[in-house]
Amino acid sequence: MKLSLKQLAIYVFLLAFGCGAGLFGSRYFLLKNSSFQQLRNVTMASPPESVVPNSSNGAIGATGGDNVNFIATAVQKVGPAVVRINATRKVANPISDALKNPLLRRFFGEDEQPIPQERIERGTGSGFILSEDGELLTNAHVVADTDTVQVTLKDGRSLEGKVVGVDSVTDVAVVKIKADHLPTVKLGNSQNLIPGQWAIAIGNPLGLDNTVTIGIVSATDRTSTQVGVPDKRVSFIQTDAAINPGNSGGPLLNAQGEVIGVNTAIRADAQGLGFAIPIETAARIANELFTKGRVQHPFLGIEMADLSPIRKQQINQEKQINIQQEAGIVIKEVTEDSPAKRGGLLPGDVIQKVNGKPVKTSAQVQKLVESTTVGDILAIEVNRSGKIQTFKVQSGAYPERK
Repeated sequence: MKLSLKQLAIYVFLLAFGCGAGLFGSRYFLLKNSSFQQLRNVTMASPPESVVPNSSNGAIGATGGDNVNFIATAVQKVGPAVVRINATRKVANPISDALKNPLLRRFFGEDEQPIPQERIERGTGSGFILSEDGELLTNAHVVADTDTVQVTLKDGRSLEGKVVGVDSVTDVAVVKIKADHLPTVKLGNSQNLIPGQWAIAIGNPLGLDNTVTIGIVSATDRTSTQVGVPDKRVSFIQTDAAINPGNSGGPLLNAQGEVIGVNTAIRADAQGLGFAIPIETAARIANELFTKGRVQHPFLGIEMADLSPIRKQQINQEKQINIQQEAGIVIKEVTEDSPAKRGGLLPGDVIQKVNGKPVKTSAQVQKLVESTTVGDILAIEVNRSGKIQTFKVQSGAYPERK
């Protein structure tokens, strides 16, 4: 069909008019609709810099402050109490040991300059100030095998720190510096953390002082085995706040700027996952280290596993036992000459209660045991081949590594 010039002009006019009316109508609808107006205000406004948490669970509410959000508020509050710790330690030189071989000495020549027996190893970590008179908390692996460290405050002062105590079992250490009227952190509560709450990390990753990263609490009660450090006795907080080498020993904060954990572990195969020691554990260990210089951990001498149908089959095959339950906490092994052995516990026992408290995971059992004192008697209720029995086990001291 052929169109005249006049008809074509009319069609173009109608098309343009229709598009314009549609755009105007949409805009009118959005402006009149209150929910869409709120959405427009959020999306069209500048970034939400004036929001702070208004409840303990990290909810966000407007404050009207200029260029300050809850992250900035928390960092301004805690940042001055976060320190950089530089440690130096002497370690054996493997090249020196290798060249003790007479054949190698002849190859390299007897007249060569002697190879140093030791070499200096340097490391950087983080820490935070607990008291105005200079008590600091950090990770054990940051200050291990050294008596003194260099502590740099946010105001630029560099002071010598004395390592007062180290607990390798929980990876907690304490340091003392000579200073007064120092800024301090406020300790929070990690007992009721819920995945999804805000998490803020402050530290010195890769030597970059006072770096702030933010994320959420990804999970709680991660066992040391899950984290990849089976020699530790900690139920870790998992976070996706970026944690890098150098963050170790720095604080993990909640939305109110309170310390809920000590950043410590990074899995080599993880992307976007970090782990922190719950502050209750860290603070308890720090207090013992400051008062006694060492920590004794209660020890039963059992290896536990959380049951599932598949794991039940695996354990039955590996240990040649006959576990019936498909859920619960099974004792896989009992260490010889241990409190558990003397108390009558056996491989295959499924733990039901500890001191009358029902337990569902091995992490819960570990927490209950860790909350006691060496020498306490624990009532361990187990299901043994369908029969409920209770055994009295007196905890011993966790064996020191040689």
